[in-house]
Amino acid sequence: MYNIKCDTHTHTLFSRHAYSTIQENVKEASDMGLELLVSTDHFSDMLYPDHESTKHYQYLFTSPMTWPREWMGVTLLSGCEADIVGLDGSLFGQNITVDKSIVGDPFKVPTTLYDHTTKNMDYVIASVHGKSFLKDATPSQMTEMYIKALQQEKVFILGHIGRSGLPVDFRPIAEAAKSMNKLLEINEHSFSFDGGRNDEFSRNRCKQVLETCADIGCHISVATDAHISCLIGRFEETKKLLEEVHFPEELIASRDKHSFLNALKLSGIKDLT
Repeated sequence: MYNIKCDTHTHTLFSRHAYSTIQENVKEASDMGLELLVSTDHFSDMLYPDHESTKHYQYLFTSPMTWPREWMGVTLLSGCEADIVGLDGSLFGQNITVDKSIVGDPFKVPTTLYDHTTKNMDYVIASVHGKSFLKDATPSQMTEMYIKALQQEKVFILGHIGRSGLPVDFRPIAEAAKSMNKLLEINEHSFSFDGGRNDEFSRNRCKQVLETCADIGCHISVATDAHISCLIGRFEETKKLLEEVHFPEELIASRDKHSFLNALKLSGIKDLT
């Protein structure tokens, strides 16, 4: 039986369709016996129609300087889930220029909303949500899109690529992730999405991701993608799938804190060991 001690993709009230505070999430993680929790709220068009104001995103970019690293016996990391918005692997906020602070003072050097928001974060998850930009894309183009997103400097994990429903080739994506010491994600939310209508499809695609990663030796991250605290640290369906494919435990980077932080260090993104 797999014992997962980290939850590396979770949401708070800031995501606007999630329902718990960071303290509630940490408390649940502690009660569940987790060693590490990562808060990764949405960074995307889902939040605000006015993108140019840094005021909207201060919860995200101040969290690394505000939250304790150790809280209730849990190591707490700060990140975000940024939407992939272009076939070139570009992420939300990279084409938005900001030149003022949250109090209105001008920046000496203008920056992008993405760089300003993520510069102090521990890492970024890159995921696909809105798909209109993919309307005429080929499977090959979408596969390359994921690889290019993974090449972004701060991106450590590709979020729920099994659930996205995109007709991509998992093998070159996994090979790229392995070469960069980055991770592909399997999350619990993939098995209870869309009112159950797409559960079996998502499960089959997630199984393909696991089989591919096991075959080539690509590490994965197991997470809940919890949008409410009572789901933190609960990986029941994911564990069933891991057991079904006999997934190598040593390839689960999130199996414990030491393994996950070592994987993050190897990626070159941040050394918290």
